Amino acid sequence: MQDRPKARAIALKRENESRGLMYWFAGSVVVFGAVFGADVLRADSHVTVIESHGINEYDALKYGPDFTHLDYVNPEAPIGGEISISTSGTFDNMNPFATLSGTPGLMSSIMYERLMTSTDDEVGSEYCLLCTTIEYPEDHSWVIFHLREDVKFSDGTPMTAADVIYTHELLREQSTPSYRAGIVQLVDKYEALDDYTVKFTFNADAPERGRLSQVGGQLVMSKAWFEETGARLDESRMETSPGTGEYMVGSIDPGRQLIYTRNPDYWGAEVPINVGRGNYDSIRIEYFADTSAAFEAFKAGEFTFRRENSSLNWATAYDFPAIEKNWVVRDTLDDGTLPAATGFVFNLRRAKFQDRNVRRALGLMYNFTWTNENLQYGLFQQRESFWENDRLKAEGLPEGRELELLESVREFLPTEIFTEEALLPHQSGERALDRNNMRQALVLMEAAGYTSSDDGLLRDANGNTLDIEFLETRQSFDRVITPYIDNLRRLGVNITYNRVDPSQYQARTQENDFDMMFSYYSNGLQEGRGITQKFGCEDKDDVFNPAGYCSEAVDELANFVTAAQDYDEMAAAVRAIDRVMRYDYYIVPVWYLGKNWVAYYDMYEYPNNLPEFGLGYLDYWWINPEKAEALTAAGAFQ
Repeated sequence: MQDRPKARAIALKRENESRGLMYWFAGSVVVFGAVFGADVLRADSHVTVIESHGINEYDALKYGPDFTHLDYVNPEAPIGGEISISTSGTFDNMNPFATLSGTPGLMSSIMYERLMTSTDDEVGSEYCLLCTTIEYPEDHSWVIFHLREDVKFSDGTPMTAADVIYTHELLREQSTPSYRAGIVQLVDKYEALDDYTVKFTFNADAPERGRLSQVGGQLVMSKAWFEETGARLDESRMETSPGTGEYMVGSIDPGRQLIYTRNPDYWGAEVPINVGRGNYDSIRIEYFADTSAAFEAFKAGEFTFRRENSSLNWATAYDFPAIEKNWVVRDTLDDGTLPAATGFVFNLRRAKFQDRNVRRALGLMYNFTWTNENLQYGLFQQRESFWENDRLKAEGLPEGRELELLESVREFLPTEIFTEEALLPHQSGERALDRNNMRQALVLMEAAGYTSSDDGLLRDANGNTLDIEFLETRQSFDRVITPYIDNLRRLGVNITYNRVDPSQYQARTQENDFDMMFSYYSNGLQEGRGITQKFGCEDKDDVFNPAGYCSEAVDELANFVTAAQDYDEMAAAVRAIDRVMRYDYYIVPVWYLGKNWVAYYDMYEYPNNLPEFGLGYLDYWWINPEKAEALTAAGAFQ
């Protein structure tokens, strides 16, 4: 159900009243002044226009137009201090859009804001940030953004409609190929109606759902800076354009350190959706060659906040002096977000992986049970679905609306989709090599045309071995990947485990130059147009589709996702897609945690009611200055 607020905040009302807005809409209707009702019937055109401070395409907005701050923040949080975190690898670029010509610095888009922004306690809601309100008809054929008049870039220049339009043109011309294609297919016309009003008109054949949120999620950059410098979005560079965000680049030590500092003249500090957020004066990022070096630096106080992702560290390594002195807090916090669909990804662009029997056989050699109990201290759960959430994951036999959708694409699907329950990960025993699974794998390999030769290697009818390179960059992953590699060798696969440096890894994966690797797909609790970018045939070589997956059935089912009129329809289509992709088995599902492991020097504090879908340590946590001073006096930091 669409949000239809009955009134808007008085402040927003006055702001729009002062403009004396006048628009010319299709149907030759002239509207004088701002419209303050939720729904307005334009009599001459018989078009109902909705005006609101936000949108949720399937549900009502949680926050009304007069909210003062988000429920999960501390509006009285002190502002100041520095949070420091780490990352592995290096960077040679501060342009986050040039992903194919360099390695961008972590958080290098932090200085840019979007027209609308989401919250961490809702699914699918978007609220005005750089705008005050939006207007759109019920058929979502266009949308108008009423921009705030007080927004300024970090160089002090005002943001206007010209910057929004110019950024949109940059993205259409110079962003990643998949984004360019998507936005061109979506937006037919874009125009500045005046200095603070922008209108986007959508292509009639573009899916209705997701239109508003996609253009509402557009970043805004400075037209003047790009025109003055001649910079491009697709070029690698260290210089950054001014943004409207709360933070800007403070200092850059290429490949080693990044510091983002608060803009003292940030325009949006008092905007309700920002209250209680952005509580640090600076955010420092330290780069390390690998995660082991980073952990040692954390123990020594070289940086102060760590999200732990190693079960080995979490179970065995938190016994260092800073813990014993109670300088460091070790905490497990709830995580209601959807876990990434992680696993061992097959590059389907390679002929060797075209046979599903081969992929299933290789997957059977991964032993989650043994890995989790012996290497991960029993801390993880095995992932089953691409959407590991009860609302969206396929279970059992298809039924109801999901079955109807699958029937509509039956010509593209095997019979097993309808007769067998949704594919679950195979079960493994307590030994590293599960011989029963190995026997099943050999049967599958034989069905694919491979038999064992005298040297123990699998060979096809022409005597060719199954040669595979497993590409990785993180040394910390050796302990969980190596046993899997060993099992594949026992099966008869001629496999090489190649761990390369981060820059080489990024270059090769960007070019899809790999056989297998540990990777993931990021999905959401509410899917829309982006589902085709991840799983669609047209974008099978996109960076968001590491396997190069392509399915006619999924392409057709994705149309039901983007055209869904309510959440239940969208969810049924997602479950159908999940069922098909799990059957196609192009990624060996591994583990997920479902919790947040964090360790930090005992000066950070957070709200008691952390939201379901966010941790927020870089957003709505804060520093207790007295605790920070005490740690500094005790010599906790280097």
